Amino acid sequence: MNFPDNLRYTKDHEWIMLLEDGATALVGITDFAQSELGDIVFVETKPVGTKVGAHEVFGTVEAVKTVADLFAPIAGEIVAVNEALDSAEVVNQSPYGEGWIVKIKVADVSDVESLLSPADYRALIGE
Repeated sequence: MNFPDNLRYTKDHEWIMLLEDGATALVGITDFAQSELGDIVFVETKPVGTKVGAHEVFGTVEAVKTVADLFAPIAGEIVAVNEALDSAEVVNQSPYGEGWIVKIKVADVSDVESLLSPADYRALIGE
């Protein structure tokens, strides 16, 4: 499994990456999550402009066998939804690249530091 060192992770299997502006972040699901879900066929999110709290549901991922909620790693406002998700399999193919799900304007950047490091996430999933 791949867990990039420049990301932070949640116990719910989302990742977050602060962008260069320091005020916005990309959010997606981890390599572990996409492998557990199997073939992803549909991703639905709340619309741009929606304010979300930390650990609040901001959408769902539908795989062939199940539907899973997506939880915001931190509080903020959804400022973009990945248009590439029209072909939801991009999440399986590139969970940390082209398969990002939303871009969030972060309410408090320091909250990112409270999330799991790659080592902590690996320990969580027993790797």
